[in-house]
Amino acid sequence: MMATDVFAAIADPTRRAVLDLLAQGPRNAGGIAAEFPRLTQPGVSRHLRVLRKAKLVEVAVRAQQRIYTINPDGLADLYEWVAKYQAMWPDTLDSLARYLDARAVGEKAKRKKR
Repeated sequence: MMATDVFAAIADPTRRAVLDLLAQGPRNAGGIAAEFPRLTQPGVSRHLRVLRKAKLVEVAVRAQQRIYTINPDGLADLYEWVAKYQAMWPDTLDSLARYLDARAVGEKAKRKKR
């Protein structure tokens, strides 16, 4: 599996919503489709196929049902990519906090002048 498959799969908001849904627990295809009333069953099936191909979900067949579960191992490429940038977040968040603090001080000064 290539990392690009994972990124392409999660680029779509509906597929991210399906992953969020499956993070709560396994669901059958009908149960997943019921959460997306604006999509047709074939549309949901296409999204599930993309997620399966990217190895983000697994499917088990039970009688006539297909039960989908999230595959945490499939998120490994994504995790590895994000981890490279995670070290930057504290500095970035600190910079954002300083900017917002300075902006708030500037806004207060403007209001006092009025």
